[in-house]
Amino acid sequence: MDKFVIRGGNPLVGTIRVSGAKNSALPCMAAAILTEEDVTLENIPQVRDIDTERRLLVSMGAEVKLGDRLLPHSTTISFRTLTLPEAKYEIVKTMRASSLVLGPLVARAGMARVAMPGGCAIGGRPIDLHIRGLEKMGATIVQEHGYLEARATRLKGAHLVFDKITVTGTEDLLMAAVLAHGETVMQNCAREPEVTDLAALLILMGAKIEGAGTSTIHVQGVTSLHGARYRINPDRIEAGTFLVAGAITAGDLTVADCNPEHLRTVIAKIEEAGATVDILGPYAVRVRSDGNLKAADISTEEYPGFPTDMQAQFMALATQAEGVSKITENIFENRFMHVQELVRMGANIKVDGRTATVRGAARLSAAAVMCSDLRASASLVLAALVAEGESILDRVYHMDRGYERFEEKLQGVGAQIQRMGNVFKTRNGEAAAD
Repeated sequence: MDKFVIRGGNPLVGTIRVSGAKNSALPCMAAAILTEEDVTLENIPQVRDIDTERRLLVSMGAEVKLGDRLLPHSTTISFRTLTLPEAKYEIVKTMRASSLVLGPLVARAGMARVAMPGGCAIGGRPIDLHIRGLEKMGATIVQEHGYLEARATRLKGAHLVFDKITVTGTEDLLMAAVLAHGETVMQNCAREPEVTDLAALLILMGAKIEGAGTSTIHVQGVTSLHGARYRINPDRIEAGTFLVAGAITAGDLTVADCNPEHLRTVIAKIEEAGATVDILGPYAVRVRSDGNLKAADISTEEYPGFPTDMQAQFMALATQAEGVSKITENIFENRFMHVQELVRMGANIKVDGRTATVRGAARLSAAAVMCSDLRASASLVLAALVAEGESILDRVYHMDRGYERFEEKLQGVGAQIQRMGNVFKTRNGEAAAD
């Protein structure tokens, strides 16, 4: 099992580049189910979840072609024949995004058998909102033996109101609606950039969608979609993680190939914590810090609020900030599992329900710690970058689900971080963490 060995104390200096957004790429790959023609996606990150999604689509009958050395982050998906509308448990058990194929499978094939999603243990992500929406669109759904089975001759347009904002629910039902008969109106939708990324691809494929990026989306169903070529947006969470890395290490770091507009709330909090942030243009942000950080409170919210996927990283920053920071997690009920590991490194953190109180300016010391989920892993890397001594992070396969060559990118800007363990080869033949 792979580990990271990190020696803290080096400020990060230089330029670090952001990969494509995993959470955009996954629904966009699922959208290829909706057409018999080729869908080519560019700027696909080479991470574990993407490889799992490729294997899932191939198991259903897709032909998946990866880019060459000149375009290593390109993937072409061809679903000329949908031989098996099923998401098998043995493939999707490590990935939350398996539910994203439910809507497009029913829309195209009239049926779907999808294993209940797995992935990080950060709290419940109920799929009942997906089910209720599809039922309102005319599908019959039963759950047994760990699978959802859905059937519909053809989905029909409906008025859908989400009880709570859900990103994957919005994406799944959006894909179902584009081939449904008539108009679908979706209210209380997620407004995340990943939703607008998916909608932009679907529109290129011939879908009729209005309002993506707002709380109300109108979809006029069409009888078929065609192929398209689309470039995935940069990963705003990876970009935010690197901005925190620059601030926490008293560095001078330029984060390139990102979208600053997607980072406004994160940038605002990093500035509130005492770092200097400059937007260098439409694709780059510079962060500088002299190490004199100060406390700042955060409360996670749906976009455009502070993202839950940045909560753990900001908590690591708060351990180095003078004063007391209050961090409130409103999205997931079990997303403080990194706290005990930060405390092992010397952090002063108390948790009361959904709020963590961080007393900052802690002197962190190296320790052996355990990664519990994707973003918790990132927070431990950030803490280790400023801890005295050599830390060992176990179970870094969680990081490999969503960060592409994370340690290599950090090495390039001065971090003392090494991977210990085996590697597997991506289908491009290049080394990637296993």
